[in-house]
Amino acid sequence: MYNIYDDVNSMAAEEEVITCLLQHKNIRIERIISSGQITPEDKPYYQNQDEWIVVLQGKATIQLEDKQTVLNAGDTLFIPRHTYHRVTYTSAEPKVIWLAVHIDSC
Repeated sequence: MYNIYDDVNSMAAEEEVITCLLQHKNIRIERIISSGQITPEDKPYYQNQDEWIVVLQGKATIQLEDKQTVLNAGDTLFIPRHTYHRVTYTSAEPKVIWLAVHIDSC
């Protein structure tokens, strides 16, 4: 058993923390803790997998190609594979707790 909120407050704020919760066949689920970190403008993500994210706590903004999307606690977003995207804002207080589900093609 694992509680998604365990140890969140004890984590340092300097770096984003990614914890793999499950990896099975074509799926990987990660818990990500962010506190002010963003993706550098010159290093956007471009993944070979689809990704579905949900913000469990905090607030974040993601740029998908040319569109900014604000995510609050409870919001979800699907990012299709081969889509340039980057995180342009994450709240430091409260920290952002994300669940990211990466889905490989079958």
